[in-house]
Amino acid sequence: MDPILLLEQALNGLQFGVTLFLIAAGLTLVFGIMDLVNLAHGSLVMVGAYFAATLIGWTGSFALGLLLALPATFAVGLVVEIVVLRTLYQRDHLDQVLATFGLILFFNELVRILWGPVSLYSGLPDYLSGHVEIIPGAPYPVFRLLIIAVGLGVAASLYLIVARTRLGMLIRAGASNREMASALGVDIRLLFTLVFALGATFAGLAGMMLGPLTSVEPGMGEPLLILAFVVIIIGGIGSIRGAFVASLLAGLLDTIGRVFLPLLLRAFLDHAAADTAGPALAQVLIYVLMAGVLIVRPQGLFPARGG
Repeated sequence: MDPILLLEQALNGLQFGVTLFLIAAGLTLVFGIMDLVNLAHGSLVMVGAYFAATLIGWTGSFALGLLLALPATFAVGLVVEIVVLRTLYQRDHLDQVLATFGLILFFNELVRILWGPVSLYSGLPDYLSGHVEIIPGAPYPVFRLLIIAVGLGVAASLYLIVARTRLGMLIRAGASNREMASALGVDIRLLFTLVFALGATFAGLAGMMLGPLTSVEPGMGEPLLILAFVVIIIGGIGSIRGAFVASLLAGLLDTIGRVFLPLLLRAFLDHAAADTAGPALAQVLIYVLMAGVLIVRPQGLFPARGG
C-alpha cells in the first residue's frame, strides 16, 4: 500500500469530515435543543454557496465575498425561523417534516428564479489554487487544507462557546429544560432564533467551501443532509463533540473506502465490476457504522448530557 496515497486520502477524508461537521453542527443544535426536524437544512448549504459565488463575482475578492456571504446567510436563517419555524415548535414531528420539506421546494424554485437553472462555478484566487508538499513527494491542494483549518477552527470555537460562555450555558439550559429556563427569565424565543441562525450560518459556510470544489446548483445540499442526519445519530443528538467525532469517522470511512475497496475487490472480481461495486460499498459502510453504534449505544457515542 502506497503510504503517500494513504496520507492523501486520509486528508481528503478529514476535509470531507469537517465539511460534514459544519452541516451537522447546526443540525444537531436545532434538533437537540429546539426538538425541530428541519429537512430544509440542506437548502441553507445551497443558499450559502449561491451567496458566496455571487458576492465573489460582484466584489472580485474571494475573501471579501465569503465574509459578506456569512451575515447574509445568518439573516436568511433569522427570517426563516421567525416567519416559518417559530410556528412549528409545538407541532409534532410529522408536521415539521412536511413544512420543512415545503421549504426545500420553495428554496429550490427561488434559486432557479433568481440565478437560473444553470450551475455556477466560482474559481479560486491564485494563492489558493496551488499545492503544498506535506511531505516530500506528496503535494496537496492549498484550498483543501484551508477547509480543514476552517472546519477545525469552527469546531474548537463552537465547543468553547457551548462549554465556556454564558450563551453556551443558556443553550445547555434550554436543551435540558426549556420550561425551567424560561421561568428563570431566559428568553427562549430569542435563544431559539439565535441558535437556528447560527446553525444556518455553519451550513452556509459548508456550501461556501464546497462551491469551488464542485458546482453551485439547485438542490446541492440535499444529499449531504442525509449524511448529516446519520452523523448526528452516530454522535448523539444535541452533542457537538459527538457530531465532530462522527463526522470525521464518516468522512474517513467514505473517502478511504472509495479508494481502497475497489483495489480489494479486484482480487475477486474483474476491474470494471470492482470499480463499480467499491464506491457503492463505501457508501454503505457509513450506515453499517450507524447500525453498529446504535446496537451498542442507542443514544449515540456522546449523548448530549455527557457531551
